[in-house]
Amino acid sequence: MEPTMAQNDKHITDTVLRERARLRNFIRTRVPDPSEAEDILQDVFFELVEACRLPEPIEQVGAWLFRVARNRIIDRFRKKKEQALPDASADAEEDDDGWLEQLLPDTDAGPEAAYARSMLLAELQDALEELPPEQREVFIAHELERRSFKELAAESGVSINTLLGRKRYAVLHLRARLQTLYDEFNL
Repeated sequence: MEPTMAQNDKHITDTVLRERARLRNFIRTRVPDPSEAEDILQDVFFELVEACRLPEPIEQVGAWLFRVARNRIIDRFRKKKEQALPDASADAEEDDDGWLEQLLPDTDAGPEAAYARSMLLAELQDALEELPPEQREVFIAHELERRSFKELAAESGVSINTLLGRKRYAVLHLRARLQTLYDEFNL
């Protein structure tokens, strides 16, 4: 027997009430801007409502919500990466600064370059998931959010040298992981 609209609405409401705090915390640890984090949260719940209208039910709603949230966060980072990045020369203590933007093909170089860029970004997403959390967080904060090591050290209480080391290990892993795909596109 198919659920009624009222039962469906109650299911959505119960899910939102049950998962909202955990999901918000998950997003806020990855997105420093509170209004941007709230936008992502609302996007995730909008997708839940849309998905609940489909005939096939969502298996493991909690896991599904976190997967959608992670994808929305990555989508936002991708959009930001496609915009021109500010000059990061203030972080002279890091010789790997900006390596990701140098690795990615220019968005104005035509459809093949745009395709290569999208493939590299998708592979980057998978490679980031493989990193230990400390390395992933430092890499995302510094390389994608463009936050300084000084700011990260003050916020976390971890020394700048430790943060530099974590990012260095992340960069080495990501370079090795993305090299094959990069070579396939002869970039």
